[in-house]
Amino acid sequence: MDDAAVAEAAAGRAAALLTALRADNPPDVGALADAEANAAILGMLADLRPRDAVLSEESPDDPARPQADRVWIIDPLDGTREYAAGVPEWAVHVALWERGAGITAAAVALPDRVHVRGDLAVPPTRSDLRIVISASRPPDGVADLAERVGARLVPMGSAGVKTMAVLRGDADAYFHTGGQWEWDSAAPVGVAVAAGLHASRVDGSPLRYNQPRPYLPDLLVCRPELADRLLTAWARRAG
Repeated sequence: MDDAAVAEAAAGRAAALLTALRADNPPDVGALADAEANAAILGMLADLRPRDAVLSEESPDDPARPQADRVWIIDPLDGTREYAAGVPEWAVHVALWERGAGITAAAVALPDRVHVRGDLAVPPTRSDLRIVISASRPPDGVADLAERVGARLVPMGSAGVKTMAVLRGDADAYFHTGGQWEWDSAAPVGVAVAAGLHASRVDGSPLRYNQPRPYLPDLLVCRPELADRLLTAWARRAG
């Protein structure tokens, strides 16, 4: 299996496990789901890519990880709150970062399908702009941004769900300033950028992965023709 196939298979296996587990509805289903999905992905990576490093939300970080040349960045269950509540706004993120190349393989598994690098962004079909934002942590000042660009705000759970909404054409941009970690965005960004979408920090600077402290405070994913407009409107608002 090549790296892309490994990412897709690992994300798909975890999503299938999560779907079955949610149907059983055991006690404390969110915590159990996080642990079991993490174990499933780690087990597959240990079998198929035993020499690679791993950065996972659900595992202790290895201090040597930033020096590795290949790092799998995973979020076994993004949107645990929504998953536990029975809301289908959750995702599994699996991405491979390689030194000198960035994210080279990525898969985002949603309840209904697995998105991988190579999926094409849907062409714009609407005149009204829709910006998806966090349902639990809406960005400060995002209402002003929406007013400046004439957009409607749509709250959703899971960074993967929001990014894939842009990919699918259900939204035009995903804007976030409430703080994230690398596992929240690595796989969604890997899929989005390969499809031709724009992805950056909200000041326009690059998203950098496999950092010693894997924290990324903000994110913009959007149709490329909207990037300058959104970045400029946010800069003017912030200024």
